[in-house]
Amino acid sequence: MKWTLGIVIAVYVIVMYILAVVAQGKVESSEDYIVAGRKLPLSLAWMTLLATWFGAGTLLTAADEVNAEGLQAAALDPLGPGFCLLLAGMFFAGPLWRMKLLTLPDLYRRKYGSFAEIVSSLIMIPSYFGWIAAQYIALAKMLELYFGLDLTIGIAAVAIVGTGYTVAGGMWSVTLTDAVQISLVLLGLIVLTAVVLWEIGEGRLIAGYARVLAETPGEHLQWIPQHSVSAFWQWAAVLMVATLGNLPGQDLMQRVFAAKSARVAQAACFIAGGAYLTFGLIPVGLGLAANLLPHDIEASVLPTLAAAFLSPPVAIIFVLALMSAVLSTIDSAIIAPSSVLAQNLLSRWTRVEPLLLNRIATLIVATGALIMAYSGETAYGLLETAYAMTLVGLFVPLTLGIYTEPRNRWSGVASMLAGTGVWVLHQAWGYEAFLEPWLGETFPIPLEIAATAISLLAYLCFEPPWRMQWAKREAEELISDEPTPK
Repeated sequence: MKWTLGIVIAVYVIVMYILAVVAQGKVESSEDYIVAGRKLPLSLAWMTLLATWFGAGTLLTAADEVNAEGLQAAALDPLGPGFCLLLAGMFFAGPLWRMKLLTLPDLYRRKYGSFAEIVSSLIMIPSYFGWIAAQYIALAKMLELYFGLDLTIGIAAVAIVGTGYTVAGGMWSVTLTDAVQISLVLLGLIVLTAVVLWEIGEGRLIAGYARVLAETPGEHLQWIPQHSVSAFWQWAAVLMVATLGNLPGQDLMQRVFAAKSARVAQAACFIAGGAYLTFGLIPVGLGLAANLLPHDIEASVLPTLAAAFLSPPVAIIFVLALMSAVLSTIDSAIIAPSSVLAQNLLSRWTRVEPLLLNRIATLIVATGALIMAYSGETAYGLLETAYAMTLVGLFVPLTLGIYTEPRNRWSGVASMLAGTGVWVLHQAWGYEAFLEPWLGETFPIPLEIAATAISLLAYLCFEPPWRMQWAKREAEELISDEPTPK
């Protein structure tokens, strides 16, 4: 089946590049490249939102963690991202869309000044490199597994394929390919789940589901830890980072900005959030089901289940689904920081035409992540944790910047530097809890919660609550933002 799989993958890549050529015809300006001209309909908007995060972490890591630790491990994925999308629809998508932004640092500049724009960009951009590198390596390992391709060559091949169609059409390429990729992902998940439950239940799907619940240890079925207070707070910190930490992410808000209206942006977040929680629970359930196998699992859970239960032709569909999930995350993770790099940093020091500058920035980000992937697992593993920086440094000034009119522009900068500074120092010292040597044993406070609280306190020092002024909502926000038919 190796040759068959190779041919299918080759055809798949060709289709992705055909879509990229189609997308390239829609790109005439940097606005088209970054936010698809703000023209995405609901059907494309929610699919690209779902595809952005529904990648290797959801399909591989989440299933493995739940298999080992139980349902409590689902806090990081899929619960956190799913809740994040729902919160974005309720409180962030509408106001942010109406601001007509290209990047999130544009908001920080508008609310807190140019220095805040630079600081927010420097916090945001590095948080993506480890994420992209991890996707390169995940897909390269799959190529090594199925084709014996050297990992070094595989990483380069994945980077070239994922970067190529992203550079061509920008957000339009990402959106069109995401629609195809997420469809394949969901199809592969449904097929694998049905086959596994059918086999476990000896020909009955419901019986298979019941058997998984009956034979799973009780502690593995607990969503929230109950054995200690400290365990609960650690779980809460993980959920908070995954839920709130993703809100100030360019990858999420870029899709909000790209929707054709505020209502479409909100609806897309709600649909994508519901779909993420629904389909994200499938790998979680498969992680529990894998414990019923008669032998220990030495590789990732989902590929192991696929090898155990799927026939070769169906297995090809599943492998293609896994590849699609990783590639959809790669293109989303590349274009987000490259947009910030081009619009908010490089444009200050160069007069290169904006569309060309965005394509150059895309190549810079993809190359930087490639170097990170080659530098070793330790390096990119450390940077993968940097997504917490967007929570501790950017969440507070984002939220208060949307709903208030800051009178002191230093409030945003102080909030960013205080939260990020506390987090970085603790990481450098190797502390996992706030002031661990002094409070670690008696009152362990999760670092992310403490750093976010300090970020808020720093903001309030410059902008006390009694001086806050609520942001004015224009009259157009009170009515439909859809064009009135003539």
